[in-house]
Amino acid sequence: MINPEADLVFKPLPQDDPRRRQPDITKAKHYLNWEPEIALTEGLKLTIADFRERLHKSELL
Repeated sequence: MINPEADLVFKPLPQDDPRRRQPDITKAKHYLNWEPEIALTEGLKLTIADFRERLHKSELL
C-alpha cells in the first residue's frame, strides 16, 4: 500500500500516548447495533490516498 523503501523516522511518543492499542468494535455492535460501512483494507487505502493528496497540496504551497 505504501512505499516499502521509504526511510522510517522514529520519534519519542507523547507522555499521554497509550502504549498498547487493541481496538474492538464488539460493544458498538452490541449496544449500538453498529457495523462498519468500509472494510479495514479499503479504509486504509482511502486514508493513504488522502494523506498523499494533503502532502502533495502542502508541497505546492
